[in-house]
Amino acid sequence: MRNDFELRAGLEALLVVAETPLNLITLAGALEAPIGEVKKEIDSLVADYESAHEGAGRGFELREVGGGWRIYVRQAHDWAVRQLVANENPSKLSHAALETLSVVAYRQPISRGQVSSIRGVNVDSVVRTLMSRGLVTELYTDLDTGAAMFGTTQMLLEVLGINSLDELPAISPYLPDQDGIE
Repeated sequence: MRNDFELRAGLEALLVVAETPLNLITLAGALEAPIGEVKKEIDSLVADYESAHEGAGRGFELREVGGGWRIYVRQAHDWAVRQLVANENPSKLSHAALETLSVVAYRQPISRGQVSSIRGVNVDSVVRTLMSRGLVTELYTDLDTGAAMFGTTQMLLEVLGINSLDELPAISPYLPDQDGIE
């Protein structure tokens, strides 16, 4: 039988490495502890994390989602993670991501469906990638269609070294000539 400290420390270790939410049965099995004790320690961890820093909470929180428990970044601290990802992951964007980003930049606000229509392919995963990199954000939900409308972020302007989207080059010289189309 493990003491409360060992159980709590083991629980935290499991939650830190988990890529998906872990249910109580999985946690109890991994810790070789009764489900009731694991639930008690989870509740205690939630309370500790929420009350830290004079009630402001820690930079992370323990949430029950999808039938399990997982540690998430507290929403108030998303900015720090976004900065890390932007600074630590300077990998280049794929051709598909660059095309999608261009469509969003020039046509915003724009829905995923509209971007897909322009590009002729599904852009769901590409938009998620651009959002995770902090280059695109959801601006609002269109009341008529219910579609999420996307636009670019301040970070994109910083990466491009411009102050506003007005500084983007004109795209019209690169479009096919419309005179011959009937």
